[in-house]
Amino acid sequence: MEIKIHSLEQINEAAKEFIAAMGDNTVFAFYGKMGAGKTTFIKAVCENLGVTDVINSPTFAIVNEYRSETEELIYHFDFYRIKRLEEVYDMGYEDYFYCGALCFIEWPELIEELLPLDAVKVYIEEQENGERTIRFDAK
Repeated sequence: MEIKIHSLEQINEAAKEFIAAMGDNTVFAFYGKMGAGKTTFIKAVCENLGVTDVINSPTFAIVNEYRSETEELIYHFDFYRIKRLEEVYDMGYEDYFYCGALCFIEWPELIEELLPLDAVKVYIEEQENGERTIRFDAK
């Protein structure tokens, strides 16, 4: 599936499209260059799932926990600062990735070998004109 975001004003529409296409998948790995809009898009998805907490990148905490309006757990990871896979083992990543809660992962390329086989890879690309293209294949 491909979703185009022509401007920031359209991000909520794009988030709703993404949510409608998520299916039963729970782990989403977001790939994209620095500044591509991973955090901004994840924030819009969480808001459209009814999260009322402040949503920001868990760059230093590595993981933030949110609750949707239906009390579903949502985990938001940012592995940008991970230096060694042992750090991810130590945080008990399996407890998160395999618990059935939604997991949105930024910088998954740094922990690629630990991702569940059924993780949905989401690619966010910034176009020269500033538009964003979001590509993924949720089954």
